[in-house]
Amino acid sequence: MLIAMLAVLVGFGLLIWSADRFVDGAAATAYHAGMPSLLIGMVIVGFGTSAPEMVVSAMAALDGSPELALGNALGSNIVNTGLILGVTALIMPIMVHSKIVRKELPLLILICLGAGLMLWDNAVLRWEAALLLIGFFALIGWSVFSAIRDRGDALATDFDQEIHEHTMPLAKAIFWLAVGLIVLVASSRLLVWGAVTIAESLGVSDLVIGLTIVALGTSLPELASSVIAVRKGEHDIAIGNIVGSNMFNILAVVGIAGLIEPLTNLSQQVLTRDWATMMILMVMLLLMAYGFKGRQGRINRFEGFGLLLVFITYNSYLVFSVLTGLA
Repeated sequence: MLIAMLAVLVGFGLLIWSADRFVDGAAATAYHAGMPSLLIGMVIVGFGTSAPEMVVSAMAALDGSPELALGNALGSNIVNTGLILGVTALIMPIMVHSKIVRKELPLLILICLGAGLMLWDNAVLRWEAALLLIGFFALIGWSVFSAIRDRGDALATDFDQEIHEHTMPLAKAIFWLAVGLIVLVASSRLLVWGAVTIAESLGVSDLVIGLTIVALGTSLPELASSVIAVRKGEHDIAIGNIVGSNMFNILAVVGIAGLIEPLTNLSQQVLTRDWATMMILMVMLLLMAYGFKGRQGRINRFEGFGLLLVFITYNSYLVFSVLTGLA
């Protein structure tokens, strides 16, 4: 048990470090290849910040723990929206200027609703996982199209500033890209082994471990990047990274895991408790950040506290369920 806890802590540390190196290396390599900053931000950085969830869920599915993979995806979206955006908005209200982000918000709702339909029969079968991955590649294509068409978007200005601040020589970029990817895979395997071992020792389901410990750990890169971005005035990056990560988590994380190992015989609570909580947060995010009737989208401190309160209530219920044997 002690070794498993140590494996989780070390795995988290290496996961966060390697994800950061991987994103920096990938972004700098793409910049040297002549890709526009907006395209780098939406595709490379967006993909990179979801890399921990993708790799951890793939490893979990390969190790025969598909519920951990699903819990990681749903839990990460709950952490991203409830905890990360909630805390970030409490530090400084988030203003949404980007038209691209506004277009992504309704799309995020549709993706989450689609996931709910798939979970209606308490399973995500291979063909459904394949549909999610097709949707993921379609999203990448749409991101490329949007980045090329909307170069003057507010999000492009933020990414221009951010990428120029973190540029590096090509050889160094490729080195960190490779090292980051290798350590990312190794740390994910270590983390999954530790998490599954802890779950077995405590008699807690893989799903709950994925929804809590693993989801929180794999979402830490988004927490750091969102707080730093909003303090630098790059509000659209702060919310854009979260919205993009949430879409990637459903489409790619669940899709990859389900393709490796179909998610069957899931608890009804996945739909009624976990998906429902995620959906509540997604609708709250849409209502706050979209900017209806000409009003600028924003998440103020009061609204940030509301997101955080949903996150705290949900996790308190999970802890209560574990202590009373309901989970």
